[in-house]
Amino acid sequence: MRVFSGLIKKKKKPAAGITRRDPDFFPRPARQQTPPYLWIACSDSTGPENEIADLLPGELLVHRNVANVVARTDLNCASVIQRAVEVLRARHIIACGHYGCGAVLAALRGRRLGLFDNRLRHVQAVREKHGVTLAALPSEAEQHDRLCELNFIEQVAHVCQTPVVQGAWARGQSLAVHGWIYSNGDGLLGNLGIGVTSAAEMAVIR
Repeated sequence: MRVFSGLIKKKKKPAAGITRRDPDFFPRPARQQTPPYLWIACSDSTGPENEIADLLPGELLVHRNVANVVARTDLNCASVIQRAVEVLRARHIIACGHYGCGAVLAALRGRRLGLFDNRLRHVQAVREKHGVTLAALPSEAEQHDRLCELNFIEQVAHVCQTPVVQGAWARGQSLAVHGWIYSNGDGLLGNLGIGVTSAAEMAVIR
């Protein structure tokens, strides 16, 4: 059996440096995982979530998929949300999109990409819902940016509608759902004022 060792060798040097600076850096989160944040993001390779959010390992539970979609039929995503809220008692769920998302651009252009279309249809539904708003923008680049924003806002709504989140709010558990977006160009985050802490506040995302 041939073993790929390139990344393993590459990892040893920075890991050793981190351990010298902070001997407890790796053992600390390994002893007990109690992240206060769940981060739902795109599978895009340019989004290092811990660095973007400036959080240490163990502080952020991460779920990624194409175009940061929270679909009612996605049992994987639903299971992560349930574990975060009911088992790990996370206090914040962040649905984070990013500008320049290739999947969002494909949805905007109505491209057909085979199996990938199963994911794109969720973003296409957002495009159709906001068709008038998008059509009023003068360039595809502006439409792309706006659809990236509209998509993550829609996913915040979907998170809020999950039985797990609704149940947490019904029993008085402290839980906030946020919508953020970041730029691959500079790594800066924006939230567009999207934050929900109860069922009564869900109107702010509609």
